[in-house]
Amino acid sequence: MFHINGLRLHSSTKQSLKQFFLKRVHSVFVSINVEHRSTANLICQLVPTQCPFERDIRFLGHTLFHIPPLCKLNPAYEEVVALRFRALSYLADQCGEDISRYCR
Repeated sequence: MFHINGLRLHSSTKQSLKQFFLKRVHSVFVSINVEHRSTANLICQLVPTQCPFERDIRFLGHTLFHIPPLCKLNPAYEEVVALRFRALSYLADQCGEDISRYCR
């Protein structure tokens, strides 16, 4: 059970809210149509090829701890990666552009 603005919500309600949020995020990203070269290029430039947050924290040559890729915890991560893939596909298939610069 948890509280929102003084309301008590059971775990089933919490799960329903989570599912609602994830469906909304999914629908927003799916609704983005990649139909312009400039938009596709911008998406490919903004969305990194791989998760940028994974790190090994080292001190004097020894690894103190490892920070896992936090992108996997982000519920929108898969949607953003799918959007980037659609942009890459558009550039390669529709525009005939060499996309190798975005795949490093």
